[in-house]
Amino acid sequence: MTSIAETVQTVQEQLHQEAGIDFSKEIKHNLSVAQLYEDALKNEPGTFLSSAGALITSSGAKKGRSPRDKRIVEEETSARNVWWGPVNTKMSESVFMVNRERAVDYLNTRERLYVLDAFAGWDTKNRIKVRVVCARAYHALFMRNMLIRPTEEELANFGSPDFTIFNAGQFPANRYTTGMTSTTSVSINFKRREMVILGTQYAGEMKKGVFTIMHYLMPKAGVLSLHSSANEGPDGDVSLFFGLSGTGKTTLSADPHRYLIGDDEHCWSDDGIFNIEGGCYAKCIDLSAEKEPEIFNAIRFGSVLENVVFHPQTRLVDYTDKSITENTRCAYPIEYIPNAKLPCVGGHPKNIILLTCDAFGVLPPVAKLDQNQAMYHFISGYTAKIAGTEEGVTEPEATFSACFGQPFLVWHPTKYANMLAEKMSQHKADAWLINTGWNGGKYGVGKRIALKYSRAIIDAIHSGELAKQEYEEYPVFGLQIPKKCPNVPDNVLHPKKAWTGSAAEFDSMVQKLAKLFVDNFKLYQDQASAAVINAGPKV
Repeated sequence: MTSIAETVQTVQEQLHQEAGIDFSKEIKHNLSVAQLYEDALKNEPGTFLSSAGALITSSGAKKGRSPRDKRIVEEETSARNVWWGPVNTKMSESVFMVNRERAVDYLNTRERLYVLDAFAGWDTKNRIKVRVVCARAYHALFMRNMLIRPTEEELANFGSPDFTIFNAGQFPANRYTTGMTSTTSVSINFKRREMVILGTQYAGEMKKGVFTIMHYLMPKAGVLSLHSSANEGPDGDVSLFFGLSGTGKTTLSADPHRYLIGDDEHCWSDDGIFNIEGGCYAKCIDLSAEKEPEIFNAIRFGSVLENVVFHPQTRLVDYTDKSITENTRCAYPIEYIPNAKLPCVGGHPKNIILLTCDAFGVLPPVAKLDQNQAMYHFISGYTAKIAGTEEGVTEPEATFSACFGQPFLVWHPTKYANMLAEKMSQHKADAWLINTGWNGGKYGVGKRIALKYSRAIIDAIHSGELAKQEYEEYPVFGLQIPKKCPNVPDNVLHPKKAWTGSAAEFDSMVQKLAKLFVDNFKLYQDQASAAVINAGPKV
């Protein structure tokens, strides 16, 4: 087997040849967790050890992603496939090379560089080899957790990567470079198979960069990429959960009676489901051992805590403190979750669950979707912000994110939706729309649907009980609502029966939300079939 020294030399030669990285650089290749801890604590100010053994670090000025600074290079191999517009902004090949040169120049000024070689995708037929080149031990440890760690043999035979990330996040982009809107730049070049980061040390840019790359390469290879969580029952039945922030995706997919395949990013191939990632990136705000014991207990040696507040002597983390940011996060290997399924693969999904948090109070707690409705609601990606979260917002505010992950799409949303419909049809998967939001009235009037009811609905889906019930059609939206569901009161199941206000008020709110759906779908109807357009609400 190739020795560590030989592997490092090969990596050094590849980096020099392909990117002009100096031979004089100390290349720290695929270091162990302990080595990365030592380097981070020794060389990176603002790095500490938590009482539980996690590495506490700071992501610098940026405490979240910078979607407005993301660019896709316009080049002949991919230009016709990319959904250009507000999500995918064009960058010229020459500007990419200017930024790449700036990143390499910065990396060449560092005493040491961290290089991580790992995989994206648990399916050995469809995974890609990813190389991360960075100057912070924190970034290397973060990606060591988030990618799939190779065995010694796989590392010895790694060869050249399929995609390389040059992370020079400590160094700013030049604002006077054509097309730059700030000192931050996150750009992907599919022809060169490279990603360059400047002006942000937020590690989540790398995680979502890999997802964006997979969101392009996988559909191109006939594999559907999805922004979803996935779990598997004791009988091998797989469920996919889609949902934007606040809909309960993480909570409802974390089921002690089912195995977790993954919490965020998956692909659906001809063989079934596989997780893209080797770890989880959990929100930590208000985290507690009582509410989310699996995540709380995963924060230990090997985990990375970002931007949290802690007691200077005890090193106990205060998860309620938002003074640095509300977006406190932890990255940990998926095997730190007790019921994780390893390897993170499963069969073909039996149930597709689309989660929404409807603050208007008019969507049913559960509805069974036909194939066209599933495509319509998948493309729509609806949830609602509640009033009071922003100054001047007194009414619930609708939010739509295509395919429940618009910032990471590369192809047009209908590409993913058509592939989903084909897979559902081929493998006879059922689709469900589940509202975890308000019932009996809009936010401020009605009540949030009890978590125990949402869990009972999911349990009834998994047991097959819900599919056997009698259904009635819900006007305007055309949804099929079950008349009964085990452990859920009948009046909760139908929004009109649960409504506490006047009938006129209810009808007005239904029309209002329906119109928001219809107006939003106009963005996609040029590439959607008539059947899918007709599956939406009738205003």
